[in-house]
Amino acid sequence: MRHCLVACETLRDELLHAMRLAQVDYEIFWIPSGLHNTPSKLRDTLQETLDNLLGFDRVLLCFGMCGNSVLGLKLGEYETILPRADDCITLLLGSFSRRETINEEHAAYYLTEGWLRGERNLWVEYQYCVDTYGCEVAEDIALEIFGHYRSLALLDTGITRIEDLVRATKTMAETLKLKQIVIPASDEYIVELLTGPWPQERFIVKAPHSVFESSDLLL
Repeated sequence: MRHCLVACETLRDELLHAMRLAQVDYEIFWIPSGLHNTPSKLRDTLQETLDNLLGFDRVLLCFGMCGNSVLGLKLGEYETILPRADDCITLLLGSFSRRETINEEHAAYYLTEGWLRGERNLWVEYQYCVDTYGCEVAEDIALEIFGHYRSLALLDTGITRIEDLVRATKTMAETLKLKQIVIPASDEYIVELLTGPWPQERFIVKAPHSVFESSDLLL
């Protein structure tokens, strides 16, 4: 069977590492990370990408449901597999239940090195607000967005140096009044996606020429 991957740029480091572990070399079609800020544009880009996939038997989607951006996607002549995860953070934490446990303890806003590289991450947006509206208005906006968080949770997958991410986000944490914490993570869920099997409780498996429906997107 001929496989390919459609993957979020945010997960580039983790996916490439997982492919080496799984010893696979699938063609990858990258989706820009900045599109997550506009789910409708993300959905349109995903649909356009899927429409142009020809000659593949199975398509592996390396991202989460991401604000239901996969809802309504029409699939071509290939089986499609998507992790049963709400977003990339849950994918790296391994399960939604683990994420919920961490949230209860830390009220965490999650961050990875891939997220920090994103062209439109929230820190970039905050700095834009400072430049455009001034510090006072930017702080009000930040309070609205981050006010219910207590921690800035840095995911340590062991793939890149977590010390570099800690240093790179120190000012961000201080500005947003969040405590930096490091949370162990991994790309094991991605390896599962690459190799199978794909149990229903962990993955959504769609037949050729089907559509992602709301009933598919239950965690």
